Amino acid sequence: MLNFAKLGSEFSTKVQTQPLDQPFLIHKNTQLYADLGLVLTDSELLKITSGEEKFEQIEPIASIYAGHQFGHFNPQLGDGRSCLIAQIESNAPGSKRGYQELSLKGAGPTPYSRQADGRAVLRSSIREYLCSAAMQGLNISTTQALSLVGSSTEVYRENLETAAIVMRVAPTHIRFGHFELFASRGQIVQVKKLADFVIEQHFPELQGAKVYENFFLEVVKRTAVMIASWQAQGFAHGVMNTDNMSILGLTMDYGPFGFLETYDTSFVCNHSDHEGRYAFDQQPSIGLWNLTRLADALSSLIDTKQAKAILQTYEQQLIKSYSMLMRQKFGLTQQHEGDHQLINQFLELLRIHKKDYTNSLRGLADLEKLSADDNFSSWLVLYDQRLAEEKIEHRVELMNSVNPKFILRNYLAEEAIREAEDQKRYDKISTLFNLLSSPFEAHLGFESYTQKAPKWAQGLSVSCSS
Repeated sequence: MLNFAKLGSEFSTKVQTQPLDQPFLIHKNTQLYADLGLVLTDSELLKITSGEEKFEQIEPIASIYAGHQFGHFNPQLGDGRSCLIAQIESNAPGSKRGYQELSLKGAGPTPYSRQADGRAVLRSSIREYLCSAAMQGLNISTTQALSLVGSSTEVYRENLETAAIVMRVAPTHIRFGHFELFASRGQIVQVKKLADFVIEQHFPELQGAKVYENFFLEVVKRTAVMIASWQAQGFAHGVMNTDNMSILGLTMDYGPFGFLETYDTSFVCNHSDHEGRYAFDQQPSIGLWNLTRLADALSSLIDTKQAKAILQTYEQQLIKSYSMLMRQKFGLTQQHEGDHQLINQFLELLRIHKKDYTNSLRGLADLEKLSADDNFSSWLVLYDQRLAEEKIEHRVELMNSVNPKFILRNYLAEEAIREAEDQKRYDKISTLFNLLSSPFEAHLGFESYTQKAPKWAQGLSVSCSS
């Protein structure tokens, strides 16, 4: 039985998965498969990941939660197209006890589907599968994806499409919204029960009179570190609703995400976000806003004054983590007073001259090549002076270990999707998965995957529809 299911029927509901028609395994994350210690054949894995068979006769469940969506509270949400199907002990990173939950996304309706079909379409499943690998490769805390299953099952969104299922893996899929649900109903016994469960399962080292304060402090810290990593690597989530915020500080629920290509801090990756609430440069403040909503939900456990004091550590932790990452990206191992200004001057040049964020930072390791660009000549004089103070022997190696060569550019994902949908070919998914899983490696011969978006792809937009 799943540990989360032991909390009772107020927290989750048993569900029956609905298998896909003519399912087939498009891709499997072999490293994660090995980490989980699974010993299934591909045929057995397909039956489980397509929803045809249960994992070790475990009853799947869908959990209930609430959430603030684009700033407005929705009193009841829940796992509308996903369900937990297993919980296993493994060697996979991310959980002190080695527990990992297996979740199917797209395996049919649940009591929380709100008249929807509970399915996920192939295009969004490909994007989620690849981005999970990309974030893991970038060393950003994330849920992972074990498998991608396609089918002949037809579903209708804007057009007729085929359904797919992604198996997601994480120590827990609990969100801020789980706490918000019970707090909004005045069910403080359930809030405490849920908090105790999370602490016991994932923070067992937390003990004593301040256990809830220390738990919240840990969530604040993990969230700050996660968002600092997003900002440093140019990742925009797109839908930072509180029901998409992991209690463990994991990036989760990949919908209309995007990576910065041409450097633009006001980048909005979700074409439904008309007001730019979740623009790239708004993510740090939204993280704090969401944590404040979690603090509200925990008010029966944590004194308001204490909660405010804990929330005040967020900005400090985010700046500390972001500054450390950015110094590393510029090959700086020591902290100097002028580093912030030096880095911001470089980023301003990227903005003015519409340079590619990832390629420009990766190119910093090759100063001779960069010096050929007149746009950076004055800045390079300052950068050379700063590097002279470092006396670092392995600057290039350090920089290439934090500045990726490969990111999941929107047009690359679109090419993989079109190839899969139109030609029933999945080679590009496999290639992208390999490149994104080790994005700091040179991967000679794949330079075409680092190029800017071609003209046909420069206007691509992504919606929440999946």
